[in-house]
Amino acid sequence: MKKYLSIIVALILGLASAQARDVISRNVADLPASARTTLTKYFPKKSVNHIKIDKKLVGNTDYEVILSDGTEVDFDHNGNWKEIDMGSNAVPDAMLPNALVNYVRKNYKGSKIIGVDKKNNKYEIELSNGLDLEFDRAGNFLKIDR
Repeated sequence: MKKYLSIIVALILGLASAQARDVISRNVADLPASARTTLTKYFPKKSVNHIKIDKKLVGNTDYEVILSDGTEVDFDHNGNWKEIDMGSNAVPDAMLPNALVNYVRKNYKGSKIIGVDKKNNKYEIELSNGLDLEFDRAGNFLKIDR
């Protein structure tokens, strides 16, 4: 009986891993429409270098887009951006709540927002000076993340 159970578990794991493969593409049409709109609106002068399409076991797909300058933008299965890593460049202000952008301008003059991780209930941002800050979804400052 243990032998049959082991075989069944091995088959299930094998099938699951075969279904959950990453695909690399350069075709922007492989992205959801809202992801394409975001790229066109906020990064109009940057081309897509490649897209990593991460198909999850439960049917959802995530997208990791690398642009020509090395910027990385991650999207969920609906095409909503989840994370942005600009390297040393600034995240476009229009992608973030005004309160968050104004707080950084007022309290961290000369620093720019170079990374954002958008969670369900907060934003985690990385500044060019090395600090990590947390804000609620409305853009209100919560804390410095050490």
